[in-house]
Amino acid sequence: MKEYTTEFIRNVALAGHQGSGKSSLVEALLYTTGATTRMGTIADGSTVSDYDEEEKNRQLSINTSVIPLEFNDHKINLLDTPGYTDFQGEMKNAIRVCDCVLVAVDAVAGPQVGTELAWQYADEFNQPIIVVVNKINRENASFSRALEALRVRFPEYKFIPVLLPIGEGTDFKGVINVLTQKAYYGTGAERSDPPAEMLSEIENAHLALVEAAAEATDELINKYFETQELSFEEIRDGMRLAARDANLKTVPVFVAAGQANIATAPLLEAMLVYVSPPSQRRVSLSKEGEEPLDFLMPPQSNDGPVAAFVFKTAYDRFVGTLSYFRVFSGKLESGQSYFNQERGRDERFQQLLVIRGKEQIPVPALHAGDIGAVAKLSETQTSDTICRKDRPLRIRKPLYPAPVYSVALDPKTQQDGTKMGTVLTQLCYADPTLQWRQATDTKQVVLSGMGDIHIAVALSRAERLGCGLTPSVPKVPYREAITKTANGHHRHKKQTGGAGQFGEVFLRLEKTAPGAGFEYANEVVGGAISHQFIPSIEKGIRQVLDNGPLAGYPIVDVRAAVTDGKMHPVDSKDVAFQIAGRGAFRDAFQQAGPCLLEPIMNIRIIVPEENMGDVISDLSTRRGRVGGMDSEKGRSVVTAQVPLAEVQRYSNDLRSMTGGRGIYTVEFSHYEQVPANVAQPIIAAYKAHPEEEE
Repeated sequence: MKEYTTEFIRNVALAGHQGSGKSSLVEALLYTTGATTRMGTIADGSTVSDYDEEEKNRQLSINTSVIPLEFNDHKINLLDTPGYTDFQGEMKNAIRVCDCVLVAVDAVAGPQVGTELAWQYADEFNQPIIVVVNKINRENASFSRALEALRVRFPEYKFIPVLLPIGEGTDFKGVINVLTQKAYYGTGAERSDPPAEMLSEIENAHLALVEAAAEATDELINKYFETQELSFEEIRDGMRLAARDANLKTVPVFVAAGQANIATAPLLEAMLVYVSPPSQRRVSLSKEGEEPLDFLMPPQSNDGPVAAFVFKTAYDRFVGTLSYFRVFSGKLESGQSYFNQERGRDERFQQLLVIRGKEQIPVPALHAGDIGAVAKLSETQTSDTICRKDRPLRIRKPLYPAPVYSVALDPKTQQDGTKMGTVLTQLCYADPTLQWRQATDTKQVVLSGMGDIHIAVALSRAERLGCGLTPSVPKVPYREAITKTANGHHRHKKQTGGAGQFGEVFLRLEKTAPGAGFEYANEVVGGAISHQFIPSIEKGIRQVLDNGPLAGYPIVDVRAAVTDGKMHPVDSKDVAFQIAGRGAFRDAFQQAGPCLLEPIMNIRIIVPEENMGDVISDLSTRRGRVGGMDSEKGRSVVTAQVPLAEVQRYSNDLRSMTGGRGIYTVEFSHYEQVPANVAQPIIAAYKAHPEEEE
């Protein structure tokens, strides 16, 4: 593959809902450009973009694949992103490093959740959008219905058809270019006259195209108002400007059938025309100095300071680390050292690579705007910035969605246990939507992600890295508390022939404000207990706090005040008062109306309007309290508070209720008392097997 300079590069993120035909469209584009000699299929696992074993087994895109296409002396870096919502972090990173988002929309299903996520991330990074209505050759496909659904879902955008389909469903043969008013059959490499019966439709679409192009500049719109017409070149240039400017919210709409390889050549041409080269795009950076300073860097070129952003990291136990990056400024060369701004370390870039699926193509250099990879960087992680040490810069990191699905992990072998921390850290560095932690309250290792498939894929990767892990449902981090004030007493007396042990403690337990934790007070008067033993009593009480007497959970929001006691001049010692304090606390706790507290989560659910009733009904069965219902871009939004115990596997249930079209976010709110009917089985299980809980 030859070197391409900045003005001849286009970077496009291909995004959309799962099943919108992205991977098949990529196969058609590769075949049309001559990069492959045959089109692979998802069914037989032969596609270039879905090369990972997990992707082949699941027939599902999991990773963002970099697919460079060479077309008309240009290089199009097409980033094929997963449409499954579990892997939205991959989509977000790809959109971050591209200059346009090509959103694939199923001609039958129309815009779906994955479409909205792509739109949301494009808006977040101020990226222009192009739509391709794909799979137009399917039964019941409708270009007009998909177009209208887009206009309803995203009313603030202007959707301008640039291509019209010639036939739909099994009758789909080719497309009409609204600008040239010519027909393109098959792949679309050759043009001909359009069908006579479509002339009226073409004329209406042409008028909409002219009006959209006119709005691109004041000069064009003034001319259009005066003459009611624009030249071919003015329409083309105006539409190009409108499409490339995210603020104008003009979305060119194309149509194709990826699997049948129809209308792919016009789509390739569109990516050259309607996507800005990096040389015309600016990037927001933070200049490192005494104080960080946000600024817009001039349009990207080799002459600018070196700035590259690592948007993806892949680990392989045999190959090592492979870091994918976008060069936002400057030129990178093989064999050179560059500075990792995040880690404060120099990294040696031994051999730069251009990646096409799993194929690695060595190149001597990568110019500003290009996308490539390098192997075996020792410190670099996803979202790091590569620059020169004498010109430190930092490219803004994306904000990632919080995980919603967690599992507790146990190593399969002792050897796996020694590797577990290192491997989980590697996985989380590579995928920022994964998080792992040592849950001190439940004494479990917990891995959190975006859904069950996301976690399953992560565990499969851990296995390939040589660490076997067994998942289970995490324990709910309940708490124990009291509901009223009570007094307790315990006398510890032990005589074994030699020196004995004696300590007697009276104390009072009081409920404190939520979140206050544990408080300890000494209210002993008259020297009934020596001051040297007051800390011993507290030490004994704290030994109970982590493993409460009710169900073995930590005790919170309680104040223990020592009110009285007795000593022995010979037998009283530290250990005796620890035991006495512990016993007095347990005695008072049992009389203070002990209860279990459970974590309550704020949940925000976005579903199609027709599913809202089912979702609200389901929440009521989960002891949820609906706080509000709203509408957002044609979809229903439900906010509620639900106990964590009821939503640990909610992603699976919501997916079933909505056919995969529902998404949600969840975050901790507060602790509340567990209802008696729910608490009783938890307490009974502990009483039956207290040693297991401990």
